[in-house]
Parts: sequence; C-alpha cells; structure tokens
Amino acid sequence: MDQKKHEHTLGCKHTIHQHQQNLCWDNSIKPAMTVAPGDTIEFRDIDATCGQITAKSTVGDIATLDFSRINPIAGPIYVDGAEPGDALKVTLLGFQSSGWAWTAIVPGFGLLADDFPEPALNIWSYDKSFSQSALYGPGAKVPLKPFCGTIGVAPAESGKHSTIPPHSAGGNMDIRDLTVGVELYLPVKVKGALFSIGDTHAAQGDGEVCGTAIESPMSVAAKLELVKGANLRFPRFRTSGPVTRHLDAKGYEVTTGIGPDLMEATKNAVRGMIDLLGQQHNMNAADAYMLCSVCADMRISEVVDQPNWVVSCYLPRIVFD
Repeated sequence: MDQKKHEHTLGCKHTIHQHQQNLCWDNSIKPAMTVAPGDTIEFRDIDATCGQITAKSTVGDIATLDFSRINPIAGPIYVDGAEPGDALKVTLLGFQSSGWAWTAIVPGFGLLADDFPEPALNIWSYDKSFSQSALYGPGAKVPLKPFCGTIGVAPAESGKHSTIPPHSAGGNMDIRDLTVGVELYLPVKVKGALFSIGDTHAAQGDGEVCGTAIESPMSVAAKLELVKGANLRFPRFRTSGPVTRHLDAKGYEVTTGIGPDLMEATKNAVRGMIDLLGQQHNMNAADAYMLCSVCADMRISEVVDQPNWVVSCYLPRIVFD
C-alpha cells in the first residue's frame, strides 16, 4: 500500500506497522509493544493476503495463492495488568481505507466448495469514506460497513495455531457487526492478553458463505481497556444502535433450506438464493454466490422442531434498487 495514503493518521497513542504481523496465534510470540489499559493503537496496512492480491490482480492469481501467507494478524499487544479470567474490552475507533477490495471464490474453500470448483475474482473500487455503496457487476450496489474479520487474544494452549478458524478467545470470527463503536469483550487466557487484529473488510453478509467478503486493505484504530474478573467463556459484544438499518429500507428476498442437517440446510438456502438471483437478475452462479457472501445474511430460523431445522438466506433488495 502506498505510504502516502497514511499521511493522515488515525490519531492514536501507539502505532503497529505492517512488519509487526504474524501468521499464527502463538502465546510465546514476543509482544510488539506493551500498552496500558485505556491506550489507543493504530494498526497500519492490514492486508489479508500479505499483498498477494492487488487492485490489478486477475483470476489467475487465485490459483497461485500461498495459503501459508493468508490472514496475518497485527500484534500481539501486551496489555499491562491483564490476567487470565479478565476480559479485554476492545472498541474500534475508525478505519482508513485503501479504496479498493476483492472478493473471490477459492477452489476447495467456502460453504459451497463442491458446487464451485473453479476460481472467480471480483475487484472492487469504492469511496474511501464508506458513504457510497460499492458497484457490483451490472446493476448491483452493496452498502458498505467496515469491520475486522479477525480480532482476538492469544489462546491458552501452547504452540502455533492457524489464524483461519476462530477460537474461544476470538480470532477469525467474521462478525460483520464488529464495527466502529461496538464494544467487544474478549476472555483473557494468558498474562498480558496478547491482542491481535486483522482481516479488514469493507462489507460482508452474515455467514461469509463463499469464504471471502469485500476484502480490503485498511488501517484500523482500537482502544483497549480491561475488565477485571469478568470470567467469560466466549467473546461477547454490545452494539450502540441498530445493526441492519443500512440494508432494511427496501425489504429482503429470502430463501430457505429445511432438513435434519443444519449445514446442509444452510447450503440449500444459499443455493436457492443463487437460483433466484439468476432468474430475477440474469446473474451467473459464481457472481451470485459472491454477492451472497458480501451482503446476504444467514439466519437459523428454527432449531426446536426436530427432526428438521430451518435456515434462511436474507438478501437485501436495496442492492438492486
């Protein structure tokens, strides 16, 4: 990323640079810095592929991705006074955008990996203020809502752990509501907490079904505070207001999957939406699948009336307004 993009900083007390990133969770990694509770940190130039995909990439670059360099995390940050049993309160303060992003179908990855064996790639260009919807193909416009897909503290278990799956202290949770102003509480597992962050997105649907969101290199600012003796089992968070208003205005198209296997029901709900997008908007299946990943929300509608469960796929109609 061009250094000129960061002449205006996010105004934090501390800065973590691109070279202060790691490709695994490991509680033995030396902290990049120590901060006091209440300090603010800017994490600069977060990029989910270590620069392997650029604004000029083509679909051929997907086939040559080095997965050992996917999803780096910036940090870790040692928080003075943090001990196991405490909670680290994280508030995201702001994002500084690169103005471009990508979404891809990566063979062997994603909810419908068996349905989509071929790679696909969409390069996005969008307004850096996030105030304008990003154009997608002919006729679709996706409202933006930046957040970090990966955010957490080091696990208690020793050794190197992949950054791809989430863990009990956070990690790659891909919760699209973890955006500016949200208060996230992470269960501290080791002394100092060892906080790290990565995987910046310009927008995503709940579920991230194709495995990628609107993946965008960015810088992000966060405030770290400490809650003593919280004794959380898993992360929790608190929003400051509505989380879906930016998509609700025109209603939704909704497809469902029903059956005794929750994962298969989820797949069928997405397959139904892909079919519907093809019928209503003449969208090819790969493009429809990626669109679902960046703006459709997966909901578990019912899990009590055994033996069958219901999963619904909500696609906001405002995308085609």
